[in-house]
Amino acid sequence: MNLLTLLLELLFPSKCPFCRGVLDGPGVCPDCLRTLPWTEGPDSLRELEPGLLCAAPLWYAGPVREGIRRFKFRGAVGAAVPMGELVARCAAGHFPGQFDLVTWAPVSAKRLRQRGYDQARLLAENACAHWGVKPVRLLRKIRDNPAQSSLDSAGARRRNTRRVYRPAGDCEGKRVLLVDDVCTTGATLSACAGVLRAAGAAEVVCAVAAFPRRDRETWGEKAKE
Repeated sequence: MNLLTLLLELLFPSKCPFCRGVLDGPGVCPDCLRTLPWTEGPDSLRELEPGLLCAAPLWYAGPVREGIRRFKFRGAVGAAVPMGELVARCAAGHFPGQFDLVTWAPVSAKRLRQRGYDQARLLAENACAHWGVKPVRLLRKIRDNPAQSSLDSAGARRRNTRRVYRPAGDCEGKRVLLVDDVCTTGATLSACAGVLRAAGAAEVVCAVAAFPRRDRETWGEKAKE
């Protein structure tokens, strides 16, 4: 370990992305591994539309919601390492051997300038690190549309994502894993998958860090973009 790395670890120690407890290295603390709201069995996989499956390891509630919000809006980019690992494990469990390329649902250029990073790209990069590959940019967002969180209905969210994404790479004949942070109604992932299919992708599957629960209190819980 060089001096710079040592100083950075002393000044900015690794923390659990969910409870913020200090750790020896990137990861999730033992307490959170036991108590987080994990999806299980069929709840960890959803069909967003006919033929489009999405997997997630966690429910978007409690410490998971707060951890993702810190990662997404408050610059806690170190969370991408453990969250990316969770996405990788979930995707590998549900879609073994079912994808050739990994890409992400991109933010707009305006939002990228505001945040300084694209959280979905960071998740994809850290998921890919477990497979010894790199994600490929296959999409670009051409319009800074209103945040999905400002829209209450699934129909409004679908309309909001129409004609927002364009192809940005070659996926002809490829099976693609599409990564994002949270899948609320699936409108964003469906829009991205449609563009990838139109560009020649043979198949698209999706993986995210968390789903909101499908019940009156939390289904559609706002995951501000």
